[in-house]
Amino acid sequence: MYVEAVAPSRIDLAGGTLDIYPLYLFEPGGITVNMGIDVGSRVRITPRKDQEIHLRSVDTGLEQSATSIDELELGGPLDLVARLLKFYPPATGVDVETENRPPKGSGLGASSSLIIAVSGALNELNGLGLDGESIIRYAADLEAQIIRIPTGKQDYYAAYYGGVNAIHWGIRENRVQALLVGEETIATLERRLILSFTGISHFSGATNWDMVRNYIENTGSTQTSLRTINTTAHEMASVLQSVDLDGFARVLDHEWQHRRSLAEGVSTPEIDAMIESARTSGALASKICGAGGGGCMVTFVEEGAQDAVKEALVRHGAQPIPFRISREGMQVRRVEE
Repeated sequence: MYVEAVAPSRIDLAGGTLDIYPLYLFEPGGITVNMGIDVGSRVRITPRKDQEIHLRSVDTGLEQSATSIDELELGGPLDLVARLLKFYPPATGVDVETENRPPKGSGLGASSSLIIAVSGALNELNGLGLDGESIIRYAADLEAQIIRIPTGKQDYYAAYYGGVNAIHWGIRENRVQALLVGEETIATLERRLILSFTGISHFSGATNWDMVRNYIENTGSTQTSLRTINTTAHEMASVLQSVDLDGFARVLDHEWQHRRSLAEGVSTPEIDAMIESARTSGALASKICGAGGGGCMVTFVEEGAQDAVKEALVRHGAQPIPFRISREGMQVRRVEE
């Protein structure tokens, strides 16, 4: 028997940064709009007849082993998976194989996708019966322990729920609102969006911390910019609900222009050159995914301009990444051999 789980990563469309504690407490009514994509994570957990723990990452080639869960060290080469195993300890030893598809430093929430996949698999293996909100809350706190910096929560929601959603942040609860449900509209958006890796890796935690610090210390225009980003996120939810793709392009561009002013390094001359080259080739709007500074970029193009825009991005060193919008979120299955 083994348990296998897959989970999407995400493209953030508007309202990122508002998902970081405690910023959503300071800006009531905050929402984040994102979409789950199939460039995600996979895990397979196979129980053993002994107590040994064997971890292996397919994408990195890294491995870690221990004679038991108690002897499994934190801070090792596969610390994220090790920490999850200690939090959700299985009754026996296990073999754990993981695969994380996004490029390193992609800004697509890759680590969060992996955390949700492993958490879902362990929830099933151990028969815990945890609901989605519990899995997400534990995931955010565990990742914060690893990176030692406040984490945003939007990535976990995209990994768990998939689809195109607005996540409404609140004190009593966080609410997920599906924005697109029609297959034809989802397919159109999918066709006109280009996802590319800029070739510049980034560490979102450091940029996120700059934004949190700038907000709390009221540095520059950070507070004003974040309020504008919140307004823009509500506009993004509205244009998607009404299937206004011209409005979608306009709001996506506005979101990026405001985000660039949140902290130094969100954009770079190289990124600006990529975006301008895409624009002159038929792109209507572009923005960097995640906290900025590098990673992946999403570009919305005129119908029929996909090839020309991809060629322009490649000329500037970007690498297009094929993807589909995930119609479903995390999927778990138990296989009896």
